[in-house]
Amino acid sequence: MEDWIIDLIKVVFIWVWCLLIAVVMTWVERRASAMMQDRLGPNRAGPFGLLQPLADGIKLFTKEEIIPEKAKKILYILGPALFAIPAFSAYAVVPFGDKIVIGGKEIILQVSDVNIGFLYVLAVGSMGVYGMVVGGWASNNKYSILGGLRSTAQLISYEVPMGLALLAVVLLYGTFSMREMVLAQQGTFLGFLPNWGIFKQPLGFLMFIVAAYAEAARVPFDLPEAESELVNGYHTEYGSMRLGLYLFGEYVNLGTLSGIMVSIYFGGWQLPYIDMSAFLGPVSYGIASFLVFFLKQAFFLFLFVWVRWTVPRFRYDQLMGLGWKSLIPLCLVNFFITALLVQLTV
Repeated sequence: MEDWIIDLIKVVFIWVWCLLIAVVMTWVERRASAMMQDRLGPNRAGPFGLLQPLADGIKLFTKEEIIPEKAKKILYILGPALFAIPAFSAYAVVPFGDKIVIGGKEIILQVSDVNIGFLYVLAVGSMGVYGMVVGGWASNNKYSILGGLRSTAQLISYEVPMGLALLAVVLLYGTFSMREMVLAQQGTFLGFLPNWGIFKQPLGFLMFIVAAYAEAARVPFDLPEAESELVNGYHTEYGSMRLGLYLFGEYVNLGTLSGIMVSIYFGGWQLPYIDMSAFLGPVSYGIASFLVFFLKQAFFLFLFVWVRWTVPRFRYDQLMGLGWKSLIPLCLVNFFITALLVQLTV
């Protein structure tokens, strides 16, 4: 019963944490883009516009829900949920800290340390495309359908290089568990570098982050919702909180992808050259490990925003060509080199 309660608390915490990431990112996106474009950004709702996400939430909750007359109503309603739920679910295997000891009870800061964590991420993450396809098709709008078709080809195509990049990491660490991958990144590499995955898999990391941007359908890979071509893409016909679910799911997905990158390539909760557990108590160490993980995650979240307002959108043929002609061959080369090096060092 005690373990069940702890698991429930972790699930609620991650659910709330994902919502907070989505809320804060809506403000960061607007404020950062305003700074990059030399304008003010939101500055009416609260100091520095900090209450703008709350104002947006109230607006979405109170707007009238309109279902297009010729839409497939059941699928139209299911679309946003099919998109948002996988984004929340994938975070379950991301270790957001090491452990915390309370009353002699050791609590792992991870919802579930399954031994197929990497496979779980790919399986659950790939289901988000159903939300785009179902929502786009059920809307009975030509722009929405085109956005759904684009998302099908794009997200499925970029699942391949992402899986190959992660498979090289599995070969390197010899485990599918993301927590064990983080623990394997302790110490130093070559005597002076942090023993992080990025220094052992630089090409793999580059392939993964490009595939992650495509999976998140963010600029320069936001073809499923390209405003200049498709009005608003697969969620053109959505409003009120159904649109809010799509937007929340997008930002939660960014948090999940950032957490995966931190865990696999940047040492998770660990600091380079410093063992926090040596001078911190069991509770303070758990909190510190979570804060370190969050700071690393926040960097990648900001990187998503930075790239959005820096890099222009690809054409669709360029997008597909990059995935099939460049990323997949490079990921295969990286995979075979990793396999060879692992075999030679055994």
